Amino acid sequence: MRIELATAPGDQQRPNEDYASVALPASGLGGALVVLDGVTPPEGDDGCVHGVPWFTARLGGALLELSGSRRDIPLTACLSEAIRRTAEAHGSTCDLYHPLTPQTTVVAARWGHERVEHLVLSDSALLIERTGGEVTPVLDDRIDRLRAAGRRLTGLRNAEGGFFTAAADPAVSAKAVTGDLPRTGVRALAALTDGASRWVEVFGEGDWSACFALLRKEGPQALIDRVRAAEHADPDRTAFRRGKAHDDTAVVYAEL
Repeated sequence: MRIELATAPGDQQRPNEDYASVALPASGLGGALVVLDGVTPPEGDDGCVHGVPWFTARLGGALLELSGSRRDIPLTACLSEAIRRTAEAHGSTCDLYHPLTPQTTVVAARWGHERVEHLVLSDSALLIERTGGEVTPVLDDRIDRLRAAGRRLTGLRNAEGGFFTAAADPAVSAKAVTGDLPRTGVRALAALTDGASRWVEVFGEGDWSACFALLRKEGPQALIDRVRAAEHADPDRTAFRRGKAHDDTAVVYAEL
């Protein structure tokens, strides 16, 4: 089994709000991966004394532990419990009902002897390489559909008819894109935050299959390095429109 991960901040003067981790149970029969992209709040009060990096670390750690140890419950239940635990950890000191309370995108995958399960919430991506070589992206495309319809995203986060992120409400796990496949049909997985998927979605350097081929050949750090090169080549964001000139990145690549 080959597993590699890499992550890097978009700004060296700010903490990295992305999270990436992998668990391999001692049984050797499977594993789990978790990748989160913390949502950077606008300047001002977000009702939390801890901040986004604290939140992603707590939520990511809880989700990884549950995904690895509670194989008797689905990933949606693991996410709900991880959100509940995290909310409980700071509910006495922070305003969890604040609209800007720390929140994050979620990618989780879990594999065992027979099945490969996956969960995607918001705009991070999971790529699945089948044994035949084809690469399938698993995407929660609600943000893209809203933008294509000319909708402003303000006020649509965690609202019906809008898009969803993991914050303080365990029920949001029901909004995730989920599925499972036979283990025998899956060769490898890759999870990317949108800072890394810019290589495909913003800069158009290749499609998802080319992205997966790059990860297989050169590893996650090589993908991040290429994204950074493309960002530096367009510092004013004139050729390629994007919210930040440089974004946090996290990538996990796992051959099963």
